[in-house]
Amino acid sequence: METLEVGDKAPEFTLTGTDLEPITLKSFSGKNVVLHFFPLAFTSVCTEQMCTARNDYDKYNELNATVVGVSVDSPFVLKKFAEENQLQFAMGSDFNRATSKAYGVLFEDDFAGLTHFSKRSAFVIDKTGVVQYAEITDGKSLPDFAKIEATLGQL
Repeated sequence: METLEVGDKAPEFTLTGTDLEPITLKSFSGKNVVLHFFPLAFTSVCTEQMCTARNDYDKYNELNATVVGVSVDSPFVLKKFAEENQLQFAMGSDFNRATSKAYGVLFEDDFAGLTHFSKRSAFVIDKTGVVQYAEITDGKSLPDFAKIEATLGQL
């Protein structure tokens, strides 16, 4: 499983949204997309990551970007997570792990007895479908939101 790098064509994906409708990369045609992968809903750092994206929502809109939060949680868990944290952007369930695998961010090692969840990471995909920013954190750190916004500002 190779991790995507800047300049790579972003793989198409299909996630299940909190309304059980599909979320695809091509559904955002003409917009820049920020994919925020996070390990599991309702954990402290994951909540901080998604709430930081929520707080920056207006900046993303000004930069012609849409945000999609992605985890292996079920769409039902993500719906509750989004409601409790007032997340106004799309939340996509990668329950089958296909998108995490395609983006090279599926954590397969054992962590506290758990395996096969998304690594905390962020990707900026421009409106032509090319990766312009790629970051995988150590899991404890948040993605660099300033670099994400700087990348969007250059598009």
